[in-house]
Amino acid sequence: MASVLQRKDTDMTYGSIPRLLITFAIPLLIGNLFQQLYNTVDSIVVGNFVSKQALAAVGCSTPIINMLIGVFMGFSSGAGVVISQYYGAKDGEKLHDAVQTAITLTLILCAVLTAVGVTAAPFLLRMMDTPADVFPEAVEYLRIFFWGMTGTLLYNMGAGVLRAVGDSTRPLYFLIFSTLLNTVLDVLFVRFFSWGIAGAAWATVISQCISALLVMLLLSRAKTDYRVDYRRLGIRGRILRKILAIGLPSALQLGITAFSNVFVQSYINRFDSSAMAGWAAYLKIDSFAMLPMMSLSLSITTFVGQNLGAGNRDRAISAPKLAMKMGLAVMVVILTPLMIFAPQLVRLFNGDPEVLRFGTWFIRVISPFYLTFSANQVYMGALRGAGNTRSPMFISLGSFVVFRQIYLFVSYRLGGGLLAVTLGYPAGWILCSVLLYFYYHSRRNTLLYPPEGETI
Repeated sequence: MASVLQRKDTDMTYGSIPRLLITFAIPLLIGNLFQQLYNTVDSIVVGNFVSKQALAAVGCSTPIINMLIGVFMGFSSGAGVVISQYYGAKDGEKLHDAVQTAITLTLILCAVLTAVGVTAAPFLLRMMDTPADVFPEAVEYLRIFFWGMTGTLLYNMGAGVLRAVGDSTRPLYFLIFSTLLNTVLDVLFVRFFSWGIAGAAWATVISQCISALLVMLLLSRAKTDYRVDYRRLGIRGRILRKILAIGLPSALQLGITAFSNVFVQSYINRFDSSAMAGWAAYLKIDSFAMLPMMSLSLSITTFVGQNLGAGNRDRAISAPKLAMKMGLAVMVVILTPLMIFAPQLVRLFNGDPEVLRFGTWFIRVISPFYLTFSANQVYMGALRGAGNTRSPMFISLGSFVVFRQIYLFVSYRLGGGLLAVTLGYPAGWILCSVLLYFYYHSRRNTLLYPPEGETI
């Protein structure tokens, strides 16, 4: 325990930029891999030991879970940017106050989002046109998950605090442990206790609560300015306004984008349960394929935030250029095995021939467009690190919500069928990357063109 409690934060204001981005992103990547395993293990276990309807239930629950957690993650990213800037500026007092405010905000949001999730689950599933043979299990899975989502939110905020000060390693240790525990409990509850989809949900809840307990224990025992002091928890108005100014646009962006995915799922639900199960398998595989770029994006956000806090603007500007080359290279490497081994990957979730056919088709149609996704992640990460979350919010909402919903509505009404629905995701990525490219290189980007007299 002593080695775990030692300081492992990373000062990104000096040293090799590529090395810092990579060494910070790798633990994030591994951590995100294990984070994805939570829900993915649920899908694999219920898909193999329960039924394809249970797999479809987990799959159609995912957009709803992502919607509410996305709202929280937006606030979390705002807190992370503020904390990283105070850390880079070596302002210990404000850093301490920012951490206490972030944890207090998390506890408030835990209560709000739990109530919303438990209450709204049946309504949202009906809105998605969830088939009758999938609906009961989907409601059961969602409600159990939301009753225990406090563990998820506390872990993510606590881990976000550590990452903001450059420590992406110790949250990984806790996440690996809890993910392995989740896997064991999944098999125990579903395979041996025959608890069905409820067993998978309880396994996730128990494991996430333990990860939250571990990260909060670490923060409360830390001998640094970012220590959580339960006696001083509370809202500091000035810091809260700064967190909200950065985090609220991200919360709206992530929440509304995830909400739009509820409607995408509703189009998939108009086909049969085999297509739904194939789509569920694709989404799990897709979430793993995107992780390298998402991890790199988080790395860029922390890097830019710390260097702007320290006044190293030229250094902050250099990182996105290098990250773009790195990200495109990584995605090219990922695409090849993904396209070749698509059937084998889908088979992990369910062996039904129709599920295999749909899942393989989804992968091979969508995955070549990951290159455009990587571009928008670099630009968003850099802009957020600079405290500019409004512009990425409007661009992503316009691309992923407004444009995508219009595209799906029109193409489906014109008889485009499953192919047209499937291309809704890539179409949004392409538009978002193009718009972000022009915005990033315009004079409105304060990272490249700061206003005179700017201060943190």
